[in-house]
Amino acid sequence: MDKPKLIIGDKAFSTWSLRPWLVLKHCGAEFDEVVIHLDQPDTAAEIARYSGAGKVPVLVVDGVSIWDSLAISVWAAEQYPNAGLWPADAHARWVARSVTCEMHSAFGALRSECGMGTDHPMVGPPGPAKVVSEALAADIRRLVTIFRECRDRWGEGGPYLFGAWSMADAFFTPVAARVRHYQLDLAAHGDDGTAAAYCAALLSQPHFLEWEAAGLAERG
Repeated sequence: MDKPKLIIGDKAFSTWSLRPWLVLKHCGAEFDEVVIHLDQPDTAAEIARYSGAGKVPVLVVDGVSIWDSLAISVWAAEQYPNAGLWPADAHARWVARSVTCEMHSAFGALRSECGMGTDHPMVGPPGPAKVVSEALAADIRRLVTIFRECRDRWGEGGPYLFGAWSMADAFFTPVAARVRHYQLDLAAHGDDGTAAAYCAALLSQPHFLEWEAAGLAERG
């Protein structure tokens, strides 16, 4: 049986690709990796070879395509039930799923105003500080609240939202990269240091550092 094949975008800036890649790495899954460079004349045609949705990431398993980062991550949780992708405690698990889904579907201002691309990579040193709109400020305040509440209630035993690393942390890692790149001032939006420490933990996680090194190599 062939190994699963994960189709991703550029590691320098494809935030949606990063999430399931981190999840699969955490599980110890063996998979082949196909990188499709985004924003190129042949990008759409290359992605169409794997999925009609027209976006990365895509995971191909036994000839079947699974698209969307959350769907791929849920597949991983099913295939690797002992990998700890969700917290063991039931109440923490409910909250972990909630914040993961919120990250997946919300924070429109953060995505639009702090986008990642060739000029705004999620790897390497920070860029210029971002002028924060009111909509973006609201998103930052919500993130600070999520990080503080999860860390305060569930974070004992590790530096992540629920102590040990979980799927929720995979989904918030690109947020931490945005915070770094755009020099978003978390303290100005209610952070008591908890959110900043959490973001630092995400960006020092070994699998993210592996991804970042590859992204920097892409950029030469």
